[in-house]
Amino acid sequence: MNKRTELLALARKRQAARWSGYNCIGDYHEGRYECDHVSPYTKSANNFDAEIMVVLQDWSSDQSMSGAFDEESAQLGHTPKLPTNRNLKRLLKDIFGVELKDIYATNLFPFIKLGGISQPIRPRDLHEAARLFTLPEIHIVKPKLVICLGLVTFNALREVCELGSVRPINLAIDSPFDIDAMRVWCQAHTGAHGQNNRNKGGVARVSSDWSRMKADILPHA
Repeated sequence: MNKRTELLALARKRQAARWSGYNCIGDYHEGRYECDHVSPYTKSANNFDAEIMVVLQDWSSDQSMSGAFDEESAQLGHTPKLPTNRNLKRLLKDIFGVELKDIYATNLFPFIKLGGISQPIRPRDLHEAARLFTLPEIHIVKPKLVICLGLVTFNALREVCELGSVRPINLAIDSPFDIDAMRVWCQAHTGAHGQNNRNKGGVARVSSDWSRMKADILPHA
């Protein structure tokens, strides 16, 4: 099978699954958010031959999805005005000179958590999602660099690779690891909270972190 076929098979696996305590993307607004990807985010970042893959934590929540239908989010797979997406696009452009369309991006947890956007996801469910969906996506796409946004996402992937979790965020950022020939880095979440915490005291740590990551994996880029 080629990459497109293998990724579609993963999407079908996600569509057919129901996990206790969570809803599915297709449960909302007559399935208008549904897509043929593991995560709708991939709609805007679907270069499956990309050197860079970004893994965010989860796509949305029941509270958000139950509101008015968002045509832009359904079409793009993300909401451009949110800080998470604005900051991610800026860092990709400033550090690597690429846009979302040039990379592959997904969410580690592909189901919809109940409650609000800040509702936590059970660690065992994050681990299982990483095993069933994210790790296979990584092996299919085969990027040079996998960027995990946030400590939770990074540690879920580490654990499914039989590595111990790493805390706090500064130690995680200093602890990249390899999956075969692919380098996996942790970076502060690109949401306002994650960026502000990492840049606390007015120090531009986030840009420095991303520059170190680039030098590590793409030294001649």
